[in-house]
Amino acid sequence: MEKVAAIIKYTFAIIGVGMLVGAVFSYRATSLFLAQAIKTKGAVVELVLSESRDTRAYQPVVQFASQNGQIIQFVSSTSDSLFNYSRGDIVEVLYDSKNPKNAEINGFFSLWGMVLILGFMGGVFFLIGVGMIFANILRIRKDEYLKNNGVPIETEYQGVESDVSITIQGCHPFRVLTQWKNPSASEVHVFASNSMWFNPESYIKNKTIRVFIENGNPKKYYIDLSFLPKFAK
Repeated sequence: MEKVAAIIKYTFAIIGVGMLVGAVFSYRATSLFLAQAIKTKGAVVELVLSESRDTRAYQPVVQFASQNGQIIQFVSSTSDSLFNYSRGDIVEVLYDSKNPKNAEINGFFSLWGMVLILGFMGGVFFLIGVGMIFANILRIRKDEYLKNNGVPIETEYQGVESDVSITIQGCHPFRVLTQWKNPSASEVHVFASNSMWFNPESYIKNKTIRVFIENGNPKKYYIDLSFLPKFAK
């Protein structure tokens, strides 16, 4: 499962980068198109059904005449689920002066919709993937800092629980729970270990487990489970 978790975070980051690169190329293509596009009027002559698994929409087929009198028809990328189009509607058209078949309705979403979709989705995937990667790096650094500089305390072993906040392929990892009464503040602190992909319960024989806490701040801690066997990768 650790391999699956690693694959997921790197896959999210790679997909995000790919979408963001696609957004950049789409932006450049649209910008180049606008730089040499010619405006004219066109008419919606038909609505073409566009279906996917969860959505059903109609894309307008637009007809216009180019500067040299050529009659051109094209299917707009804008669907009827976003804008209400009907046969006979007059719309403003932009077309490539060198290739009139390269045309689109002159509207913000028609021109920039792909850039927005790829940019937004790419940003979401990238931030999730990179966030997961950096969260893991920061956790490792925090654990190393506490192991080297934290105050060691002996805590009471409480048991093992499933970490339901994480689910991969229908499975939850496990974490070890301990507790400790702070003698200086007369407060009880409950500590939860980092998640692990095997049940360590049968390997824990001691009633106490060492925990390293930040000096003066027990909320920052590291549970020392180095006595447990390593998970086979």
